[in-house]
Amino acid sequence: MTQHRLWYTRPAEGWPQGLPIGNGRIGNVIVAAPRQEIWHLTEITYWSGQAEPVQGQRNTKKDLEQMRQHFFRGEFREGDRLAKVHLQPPKRNFGTNLGLCQVIIELASNQASVAEAAEEDAAASGLTFLRELDLDEAVVRSVTKQHGIQLTREVLVSHPGGVIASRIHSSDPQGVSFRLSMSGENGPFHVSALGDGTLSFRGQALEDIHSDGTCGVSCQGLLRVLASGGQVHSTADGITVAGAAEAIIYIAVSTDYRQQDEAWREESARQLEAAVAKGYKKLRKEHIADHRALYRRVSLDLGASELMELPTDERIGRFKQGKLDDPQLFALFFQYGRYLMIAGSRADSPLPLHLQGLWNDGEANRMAWSCDYHLDVNTEMNYFPAEIGNLSESHTPLMHYVAELAQAGRAAARHYYSADGWVAHVFSNAWGFASPGWETSWGLNVTGGLWIATHLMEHYAYSRDRAFLAEIAYPVLKEAAAFFLDYMAVHPKYGWLVTGPSNSPENSFFTGNPEDGHQQLSMGPTMDQVLVRELLEFCLMASRTLNVDPELQQTWQSAIRQLPPLRIGRRGQLQEWLEDYEEAQPEHRHLAHMYALYPGSQITPHHTPELSRAARITLENRNSRADLEDIEFTAALFGLYYARLHDGNQAVKHIGHLIGELSFDNMLTYSKPGVAGAETNIFVIDGNFGGTAALAEMLLQSHEGEIHLLPALPDLWPTGKVTGLRAKGNIEVDISWEKGQLSQVRLKAFSDGRVKVFFAGRQTELELQQGSVYELL
Repeated sequence: MTQHRLWYTRPAEGWPQGLPIGNGRIGNVIVAAPRQEIWHLTEITYWSGQAEPVQGQRNTKKDLEQMRQHFFRGEFREGDRLAKVHLQPPKRNFGTNLGLCQVIIELASNQASVAEAAEEDAAASGLTFLRELDLDEAVVRSVTKQHGIQLTREVLVSHPGGVIASRIHSSDPQGVSFRLSMSGENGPFHVSALGDGTLSFRGQALEDIHSDGTCGVSCQGLLRVLASGGQVHSTADGITVAGAAEAIIYIAVSTDYRQQDEAWREESARQLEAAVAKGYKKLRKEHIADHRALYRRVSLDLGASELMELPTDERIGRFKQGKLDDPQLFALFFQYGRYLMIAGSRADSPLPLHLQGLWNDGEANRMAWSCDYHLDVNTEMNYFPAEIGNLSESHTPLMHYVAELAQAGRAAARHYYSADGWVAHVFSNAWGFASPGWETSWGLNVTGGLWIATHLMEHYAYSRDRAFLAEIAYPVLKEAAAFFLDYMAVHPKYGWLVTGPSNSPENSFFTGNPEDGHQQLSMGPTMDQVLVRELLEFCLMASRTLNVDPELQQTWQSAIRQLPPLRIGRRGQLQEWLEDYEEAQPEHRHLAHMYALYPGSQITPHHTPELSRAARITLENRNSRADLEDIEFTAALFGLYYARLHDGNQAVKHIGHLIGELSFDNMLTYSKPGVAGAETNIFVIDGNFGGTAALAEMLLQSHEGEIHLLPALPDLWPTGKVTGLRAKGNIEVDISWEKGQLSQVRLKAFSDGRVKVFFAGRQTELELQQGSVYELL
């Protein structure tokens, strides 16, 4: 499985070269060099801030009507002023996910001299150093060799065991000597020695940028070192191991997030003792089996080349030069995204993936950014590949989070809009923050909660889980529909039902009146209307499927007929707003209105060719800008959109750009300095997941009742094979192709149903029976 690894011969110089592991709750980024290893530990619930009631002005429908009338009359400045009075709450203790601590391992004795020689002249000293992340095993490993002695270090985070475990082994029976210490990264952090090779630690997630510095989640944990031979000595400053053949390190940690009593303090001790009793060998075996049960569901072969023999950072460097003739690197990026999904989000994860997934480089937290749940593309993109990538279980934490967000969003609906149902806006936190952001220009995204809730629709579309539909998806989305039907207004000019005031994340426009300057708020942005249409159509389908709420079906049907259509502007582009406003930032990173193309399917080349052409013109206009805000999620979106337009050559170009220009050496994606106030390259994981989804969409697309095979195959991948991808309708798909032509297709149905399959320039309709396999070629 050598093609399933990231590997390097250079020491990691810092976090951007570190290699990530995780179990859906605990994360670790390992920064390894010959004589030192630093672990950057994270925990998904380790948040500053706290739960708080909705803030700011409480509004009536009369308040909303007043500001809406200004927008309808084209009085944008006055409408915006009123929106800031009524819909711009103050910033309180929103918080952010924070890094937990660092574990520093400093190798001594022979290892120290090895490292010194490496720094001077590795070749002359006979030193070799290798570090790698094995995606198939979910293990980070480093190997140092010199003078016939090999020192091997490996680290994993066990999902079955709930702990971090590491083994340091030397071919010299007395070759393992090191000093281990711990330090906190944020807020107070205290370490004490228990005298048996064990450190106890506790801390609290405190910071004063995103909260007031006094509130946050507390943690408590244990670290234990067991050595074979040699000596182990513990103090409050750390643990020293001298002259051992092998050392095993275990770490367990728990937090008080949403805990009702003090029982959580005992959880880490229980997990650590269970891991020690089991032993490293058995723990490792169970960990790998647990991981492979998910990881090996999908295989992807895009062709091999001699470039596979190069270290990963060198291969990324070739992509940066525009040399995309390394098909296996695309396949590696795809599987890396699936690996990160497994490592970062499990069915029992207490929270879903945030801005940096499960990990945290600390950069976002020291600025106005935060590691939160942005609901205007970032969190959604984190889960784009979950279903098609055959990792439906990893989607589960988001399902639970949305259901809880809907509960919190009821108060926001009543407070800000005097409306039924529930609403959430531009972002949320660990406690279900649902209010608008504290600046209307970006914070008044009234469909942020609805966008994240569309993942309930996606989960059902892929799984056909009727119990999930009845117990979670339909109740949550039915309440969202209640909000929008109560909240929307009839446009006096068109007679359409529209949202507003709202923005199109996070863009701005010129009204045509020079005195207005650039504006963000308007009535009926395209993004809102696309999402509301999808919501009402889903509720209509679900109620018929479940045979409930016949009276609401008529209400929803009537509302759907009154929604605005998608509109094409004077330049042939898909309009971002209800009116054909001029973009104030034509270089903007967000393309929210393109939701209709992906992840939605209101625009497809097959059914809406005119709108598809408008979508392409939109992409060309944006991509032609020399000043384009070129960041990770925009590159991924370009790949996704071109894939949906069945243009594989354009799609692969943008994903190649994402890998070569917007990924660190560890292949984690980032946002460039200067965009949205970023001060440096900031790790943002949505690019990894968006890129993974784009690669899958190039090979397989599915809409309601339709499957398209190889819809966007690029010329760079003439021959290949993929197995285990999932299509809507609860179908698994295997595809092989040679010289750009399909050679083998296999569909396995996990539910009854009917589907049209488009392939090789033709189509066929299948009546599927659960458990049956269909060979099309």
